[in-house]
Amino acid sequence: MVQPSKLVTIVGARPQFIKAFALSRALAEAADFEEILVHTGQHFDANMSTVFFEELGIRRPKYHFDVQASEPGAAVAQMISAIEGALQTEKPGAVIVYGDTNSTLAGALAAAQARIPLVHVEAGMRSFNRRMPEEVNRIVADHLSDMHLCVTHSAAENLAREGIVRNVHVVGDLMQDATHLATETAERTSTILKRLSLAQKGYGVATVHRAGNTDDPNLLAGLFDFIAAEAQRRPIVFPIHPRTARAAAEFGLDPCRMGVIVIEPVGYLDMCHLLHHAKIVLTDSGGLQKEAYFHRVPCVTLRDETEWVETIACGWNRLWTVPDYRERREIADFGQGDAAAKIVQCLRDGLQRPAN
Repeated sequence: MVQPSKLVTIVGARPQFIKAFALSRALAEAADFEEILVHTGQHFDANMSTVFFEELGIRRPKYHFDVQASEPGAAVAQMISAIEGALQTEKPGAVIVYGDTNSTLAGALAAAQARIPLVHVEAGMRSFNRRMPEEVNRIVADHLSDMHLCVTHSAAENLAREGIVRNVHVVGDLMQDATHLATETAERTSTILKRLSLAQKGYGVATVHRAGNTDDPNLLAGLFDFIAAEAQRRPIVFPIHPRTARAAAEFGLDPCRMGVIVIEPVGYLDMCHLLHHAKIVLTDSGGLQKEAYFHRVPCVTLRDETEWVETIACGWNRLWTVPDYRERREIADFGQGDAAAKIVQCLRDGLQRPAN
């Protein structure tokens, strides 16, 4: 492969906007790269999409698609078709995808069909639960990718067990970069604690959004009960995801209990501020598990497994079915907020190597 002057980055959901915030800044400072941002429209709610670009100063996407399909398969098909058109127009030297969403899967398939080198940021993560759509998305993206950028050494080991050993790099976590960049601004500008009458370290934060939780009425009811039980100890702020709100209404479930403060989704800076001063985080989000650690706040994962095993092993996280945390220690693999710089160097070194 020849080092590309143009990169197309595919984003579509909150965690991807945050990671792109960190990497796009580094790419903009690298004169040898031109980045084209493509937004699939997976997250279309303003509080989960537009606000990130406004708050973080991310350059507006050159392409912003409007995916209307409600079923995952149809949505992915629409995304692939739209992304293919952008790739035909831009003719990039490589495509970058992040994480494990349907946008990741669509971007990976579109790049593979166009025979454009694919770079997967956050490669190698595994929950080993293929009932989760995210797990399938990760696996497909990894096996289509030409460069694998791993957060942790365990992720690289997962790839090796699947026979992927070429162009694999452990670079740390872009979300740590983003947290470092955003926390100071959030501390200066966010007023959410005042608006919600919250005392620092006197409340918790909860989120639920994964289809595996929201599609099962009994499981969702159990999660609401778990959050309500925690709210007996301290107020719990619950920014409710649109999917969760729809499911609750459909199943006749009420997340509003004594001590549970249900609010609309919030922007990144407000969430950053909430996390920074929280006493505990309850979530089924992989990204929020890590963000809790970056703010050094204990987390409870509202799932039966997690791909971020380091957070469990190092005592900052536990599954909701497990009563106690392990002994607490720092997580070296996540890096020191320098993942974006390492990725830029990997792109320079790896993408200009001739293909075998």
